[in-house]
Amino acid sequence: MSEFDQQPEFPPLSAPPLSGPPVTAPEPPAAEEPAPAEPAEVGVDTDEAPAGDPFEGWPAAQSAAVIEESPPDTSVEHVRGEIRVPDGFTVLEGTPLGNRRSVGVVVSRFNGGVTDKMLQTALDTLTELGVSQDGITIMPVPGAFELPLAAMALAKTRRYACIVALGAIVRGDTPHFEYVASECASGLQLAGIETGVPVAFGVLTVENVEQAEQRVHKAAEAVRSALEMADLFARLRASARA
Repeated sequence: MSEFDQQPEFPPLSAPPLSGPPVTAPEPPAAEEPAPAEPAEVGVDTDEAPAGDPFEGWPAAQSAAVIEESPPDTSVEHVRGEIRVPDGFTVLEGTPLGNRRSVGVVVSRFNGGVTDKMLQTALDTLTELGVSQDGITIMPVPGAFELPLAAMALAKTRRYACIVALGAIVRGDTPHFEYVASECASGLQLAGIETGVPVAFGVLTVENVEQAEQRVHKAAEAVRSALEMADLFARLRASARA
């Protein structure tokens, strides 16, 4: 073995002695026990339940709270037919009067020769039933297809106890009639359902202009239906709060 193959010997390394008290690692803090959950009451919904007026989410004008009193010597029935309710049942029924009520009217300019007459008929009927001129707002729109959006916009202002929609859709040579009539009817219904404001359907769907002119009086029926529903909703709200 050569001198290059010999490994030098080194003394073993040793750590210097530590002075002072021994250092110990800190103990981890004890985990806190979770507080026991309080048992839920039986029959109580844990979600936040609505309180107060059940109709609070429905737009309602100040005049929507007015309850009309039927004249004792005058019949206010305007729809043919009679409902006979046996004694002992609670009955809620509206009165088609407009004293102190605010009403919105949306009217289509399309087929204006007919809808203008319908508007005049509606205004005469509103005045006859006690609605003041300053309590009526009229919103003309291009056609029947725009009536639902206009009706919903008026209803969401919370100014009107009811909305009257007036229009005339005359059948033509294409399926356009079916699309417009269907969407107009369903849209007006949706406006009333989503807002809680009664929306009366005063839209004629006829074969020709002659039929439309013979049905201008339907505008008066729409007005009475709207006012009756407004009064009915006022009575329903009052009974719910009682």
